[in-house]
Amino acid sequence: MHTQAPIIKTIAIAGGGFAGTTLARAIQNRLRAGWQVVLVSEESYTTFNPMLAEVVGAAIFPEHVIVPIREIVPATRFIMGRVQHVDTAMQVLVCSTLAGPLEIAFDHLVLAFGQRANLSIIPGLAEYALPLKLVGDAMHIRNQLLQRLAHMELVSDEHRRRSLGHFVVIGGGFSGVEVAGAIADFIRSARRSYRRVNADELRISLLHDTDCLLPELPARLGKVAASSLRLRGVDVRLGTRAARVDAHGVELDDGTWLAANTVVCTIGTSANPLVEQLAVKTLRGRIVTAPNGRVAGVPGLWAIGDCAATVNAADGRPCPPTAQFAIAQAEHLARNLIAHIDGRVTLAFRHRSRGMMATTGHHKGVAQVFGIALTGLPAWMLWRAYYLMRMPTPGRKLRIWVEWTWSLFFPADITHLRFTRTAGVDAPLDQRVPAHPAPIPKT
Repeated sequence: MHTQAPIIKTIAIAGGGFAGTTLARAIQNRLRAGWQVVLVSEESYTTFNPMLAEVVGAAIFPEHVIVPIREIVPATRFIMGRVQHVDTAMQVLVCSTLAGPLEIAFDHLVLAFGQRANLSIIPGLAEYALPLKLVGDAMHIRNQLLQRLAHMELVSDEHRRRSLGHFVVIGGGFSGVEVAGAIADFIRSARRSYRRVNADELRISLLHDTDCLLPELPARLGKVAASSLRLRGVDVRLGTRAARVDAHGVELDDGTWLAANTVVCTIGTSANPLVEQLAVKTLRGRIVTAPNGRVAGVPGLWAIGDCAATVNAADGRPCPPTAQFAIAQAEHLARNLIAHIDGRVTLAFRHRSRGMMATTGHHKGVAQVFGIALTGLPAWMLWRAYYLMRMPTPGRKLRIWVEWTWSLFFPADITHLRFTRTAGVDAPLDQRVPAHPAPIPKT
């Protein structure tokens, strides 16, 4: 006698970042029989974005800031694919995969795909600036730093050398402050191997449009961060806005021209294109949710993390787009989803920030933890300890700890990784290494 296969209900998660993987990990073994979790992500790994500046500065290898999703959520079905369409009426998710289009029927869909970089907010940013959003961005920036030093050794024109040696970072938030400090440490360490480059030819400028760095932290810590960066040789320009970027440098809103061939951008976010397709209510590109994480008016649809504008019941304001809140929202939603499935009442999200931290270079940082302000070495050590604990496997924790310990005693690795394939080994150098053009700068 033929028996009918049992019907499996599905919780689908779109996005493999902090929010998506934390949710899958928290719920995968707690669901009742007959339920499964399916996670869809374009990448097969989760990137620890707060550690990207460490990759730029060669404090750790790029593979140390990414973790395979399959290792994080072994009991979850993982599909490497890009979500192309969501049919909320039929409750079907359509995504493109290596095997072609795939339809996934769901009972609940959690949107956790974060936000994209927005390079249209300043003219020329998309064409000439280097964003810092992905591990590939961090590696490209590091390679650009080394290329600029190598280029300087081959030219004699003074203005050209100073433009090649000028690195501009736009944005004085956490990413901007951390990458500016990392660049300062990296080029100072690397310069010993580029003997034809003089220290006074190298310069880092940090542009921030308000009067204090790190606006999420108390103003006192923002001032400490600025002072720490200036001691490392960073030209911190507060109340300064970039008006235009091109291959020659950056024009400021007051007309000042900064000749520079390398511009790093850490500002600007935009919504995932799927948000517009869904036609749901948004707040500055983020999906507005009910206090429990549900998207109003769409049965079975939830949102968490950077892509969601969820009001925090602890202070009545939308949650900030940080890893700490993404993780807290995911853990809370796991409890709410189980409660909803069991027919129990769901609760409003409530979380009090444990604190925020930023590094300003080697052995330096600022932090506020449970209302206590820390600066210098204690803040730097706390930053490293926190993100080391967040790593999901003992093996990865050990690898990062060894690499960090190594970097305390030895200079930064200056290997320029090009990943040239055999088919392209005879191609001209400027075609094998993606780089922005470096014309003779304005004087």
